[in-house]
Amino acid sequence: MSMEKAFTLLELIVVIVILGILATLGYSQYTKIVEQGRGAEVRGVLGQIRKFAIAYRLEKGTTTGIQDSDVNIGTNPDQIPHDCVSSNYFHYWVDSGWFSDPYIRFYAARCTSGGKPPQSSCSSECRYIYYEDLTTGWKSSWFQAGSADCCPSASTYFPP
Repeated sequence: MSMEKAFTLLELIVVIVILGILATLGYSQYTKIVEQGRGAEVRGVLGQIRKFAIAYRLEKGTTTGIQDSDVNIGTNPDQIPHDCVSSNYFHYWVDSGWFSDPYIRFYAARCTSGGKPPQSSCSSECRYIYYEDLTTGWKSSWFQAGSADCCPSASTYFPP
């Protein structure tokens, strides 16, 4: 009589538990990497907007009254998205009335509909603000709205 070798139920359960733990750890690392990529998108686009704002200031002599269209924000495919579209995680706009020359202030907001939301249960918009004094070079960025469970902190997108 030959004895067949097989896994016991206990061994299978232990393996399944270990795989579950590894999958959970892997998923949390994956989401961190994805958020870092989204942060790179925000920083890159805000850098483009900043360059357009500097060019606008050089041409007009002021940033007072700057509009979205002056920094290439709009609805055309070749423009920085003003509204949520399927290929972007954020939409952007300029705050033309809050500060006057030499200050600029831009917003980046996570899309919660029409784009790629942070989580399906998130209904509030996550807003991130970029502010700069163009004469001294002083910059600041911070988080304005949204819930902490749906919106990463500003330091995720704008490291100190």
